[in-house]
Amino acid sequence: MSTIQKEKSRAAIRVLQGIIIFGFLVMLGRIIQLQIIDYETYSPLSMQNSLRMELVKPSRGLIYDRKGIIMVENQPIYTITITPAKFNPDKVPILAALLKIDEELLFQRIREAQNFSWHRTSRLFTEVSFEVFSAIQENLWQLPGIGHTIESKRHYPTDVNASHIFGYLREANLEELQASDYIRMGDYIGKSGIEHIYENYLRGERGTEYIRVNAYGQALGQYNEGDLNIPPVKGTDLITTLDADIQALAEKLMENKQGGLVAIDPHTGGIIAMVSAPQYDLSKLSGRIDFNYWQELNTDPSRPLFNRAISARQPPGSTFKPFMGIIGLHMGLITPQTQVYNPGFYFRGRRYGDLADPGNYNLVSAIAFSSNTYFFWMMDRIASRGQLNTWSSLIQDFGMGPLNNVDLPFERSGIIPDSTYMNRTFGERRWGIGDLMSLGVGQGMVSVSPLQMAVATASLANGGYRVQPHIVSAVREPNGEMQYTNPVFEKIEWIQPNYLTEINRGMMNALMEGGSRYYGYIPGISIAGKTGTAQNPHGENHGWFIAYAPADNPQIAIAVLMENSGFGSVSATPIASLLIEKYLTGEIKREHIYNHVLNFKARIASSQPIENE
Repeated sequence: MSTIQKEKSRAAIRVLQGIIIFGFLVMLGRIIQLQIIDYETYSPLSMQNSLRMELVKPSRGLIYDRKGIIMVENQPIYTITITPAKFNPDKVPILAALLKIDEELLFQRIREAQNFSWHRTSRLFTEVSFEVFSAIQENLWQLPGIGHTIESKRHYPTDVNASHIFGYLREANLEELQASDYIRMGDYIGKSGIEHIYENYLRGERGTEYIRVNAYGQALGQYNEGDLNIPPVKGTDLITTLDADIQALAEKLMENKQGGLVAIDPHTGGIIAMVSAPQYDLSKLSGRIDFNYWQELNTDPSRPLFNRAISARQPPGSTFKPFMGIIGLHMGLITPQTQVYNPGFYFRGRRYGDLADPGNYNLVSAIAFSSNTYFFWMMDRIASRGQLNTWSSLIQDFGMGPLNNVDLPFERSGIIPDSTYMNRTFGERRWGIGDLMSLGVGQGMVSVSPLQMAVATASLANGGYRVQPHIVSAVREPNGEMQYTNPVFEKIEWIQPNYLTEINRGMMNALMEGGSRYYGYIPGISIAGKTGTAQNPHGENHGWFIAYAPADNPQIAIAVLMENSGFGSVSATPIASLLIEKYLTGEIKREHIYNHVLNFKARIASSQPIENE
């Protein structure tokens, strides 16, 4: 080889070496840039190519009765998720076929997820079958952006339905999504009952899980043995005041009926049982909604979604008389010895009927035998002396009229008229004594709910204290720590013990000698009670019954409203007495009363006079 050729060869080698060195320096610089300078930018992207962060939904808190029985728990369900930014729309036909749904429905759900967030994972479909879930898992390699979670739906393991107490869960709407930093698309949240009121306690806190995935998105196991995972925090459990056995019995007794009842602990305000009839089937609203059933509920003329126990407004009828008696004593209108003669009616511009036997009545006998004349006479004096506002204020102290702040949504106030209400209803000075007379016997414009009557009855039973009705007595944190609720329990200062003694005697005699004896008397248990029948201008009258027992040491107070059922002594009284018997003795021995309730049919008559039960 010549010298010239050798020089050319060495020059070529040097050029090649220079190119190699330059290429190496470029690669080294790029590596330094990616690994050091731009590490914070590219490291997460790199991890995303091999890792998938999945949100882990916590278990919703359980709901217990007062004795520790689980009434609401969770069942596992499979949910398919989507991250819109990673999903290829061309894969819609494949995914729709695997889900066994129309492509248009799938496109709609994808658009909803995109509107919520392009980059955040959203639920696409919940409660899919295990077969569908497995098929999608097998095809994840061709479905980028599609994932899954194993979640849960509510399950009710006892005979207790308690639809108006527990309430139902439904998927959060757009407005709720936008108003919350926690709620994500597809989340189910409480929409009624204590599921709604205690949503922030029950739902818990989400966790995160990092999964290693291959290029096809298929899971390969936990990343770094789960060191980066944050476990979810289980929702808080609710300890309620309900007695599952009494609640189940109350629901059974109210089947095929319309009305409401509330049984309450008179010393705490804890609700032992509460029913609004008709109820609805919570199991059909758990997990994926049965839309046909939901439509039926919303179009049913009996309004099963309406909570009659806390929202109904009905005149209380003669159950109002014990409270009129206490107010009469306090206002100095009567003494226990005051007697009023009943000729069969009371006359004040016109006759006001009285079905009690003619004769003289004092407070005890007027309550026991429900003399209308006695209480018309009392209301006449209240109205004549311009004391309507005083009367209204005293009645409201019992919990009738204003809200009682029960821990349930949609509680409705009652109506206890005062002069402002009368002026607003009839016009300034366009009403008179005649418009107020019926208030004395719980008719006319006065209206209350079963909850309000139960609270008022509790005040008779506990020595004159106002209780705050409540369903939840405590919440139990995942670590076992208990936080107790602090419901109001305050003395109604103007109620004197001697007032209650007379009322108690009258209500006990009503069960021993009055019209409620047959259906209300329980051998060995003293009960103080009062029936009522409220006039209904639109059809059959409504039946009421209030009671507490044992009369000398009350453990339970109860109010029952039976709509369109006729006399309260026949319709409402037996329901209350059976619940009292079960609660105090643990069993029902009066099978004939139980069968009467199960087979009860409302009277055919469309109207009745003001009753004297």
